[in-house]
Amino acid sequence: MAENPLFVSLYLDEDVSGQLASLIRQRGFQVVSAIELGRIEIPDEDHLAFAASHQLTLFTYNEADYIKLARKWAKEGYTHAGILISDQFSLRQIGELLRRMLNFLDQVSAEEMINAFRYLVDFK
Repeated sequence: MAENPLFVSLYLDEDVSGQLASLIRQRGFQVVSAIELGRIEIPDEDHLAFAASHQLTLFTYNEADYIKLARKWAKEGYTHAGILISDQFSLRQIGELLRRMLNFLDQVSAEEMINAFRYLVDFK
C-alpha cells in the first residue's frame, strides 16, 4: 500500500460477503475480505488491528462493538484507517450495497477516513 494513498482501501469483516470484495475490485479499488484471508471467528479488535496495520478502512455491519472499539482506541491513542458501518444487506441486495460503496469510495479520501467513523447510509 502507498504511504499516503488517495483512495480508501477496504477490509471487509467476516460478516460481509466476499462477493462484495470481488465486485469492488472489478471496479479498480483495493479491497480484501476477512473471509478471503481466512480471518474468521477472531475478535473484532483483531480485525481492526489488522485493518489499521495495512491502512485499510474496516467495513462492518457490527455498529455496537466497533463504536466501543473506536472509543477505546481513541482513548488509548491508537490510530486506524477508519470504520465504515452499514445496515446489513442480503445477497439479493448486493447491487444496492455495491452502489453505495462506490459512492463512498468516489467521495471520501483515505486521509479523511483516518480515525473516522462513517455510515454507508450517507452515500445513497
